[in-house]
Amino acid sequence: MADDDRSHDGRPHHGRGEAAVRVVVHGQVQGVGFRWATTRQGAALGLACDAQNLPDGTVLVTARGEASALDGLLDWLRSGRTPGHVTRVDEDPV
Repeated sequence: MADDDRSHDGRPHHGRGEAAVRVVVHGQVQGVGFRWATTRQGAALGLACDAQNLPDGTVLVTARGEASALDGLLDWLRSGRTPGHVTRVDEDPV
């Protein structure tokens, strides 16, 4: 990916229009209301969003919608305002 395809923080630009993302969230994110809060945040941003616990203690978040709304969800996941404690967010465009 070329440098001009990335935002100032190194994340891929989603561009305009609809896009999708698959995110694995690490940290203390199970048993703390994280999935509920994440799907609620996604809905508030107008996204189709799902969050699932994975056996290794992480949470898989999948979301689809406007690129700017996806960026907003990713910013929220990294913000420190989520339930629990996020230590890492691994993002893959779908």
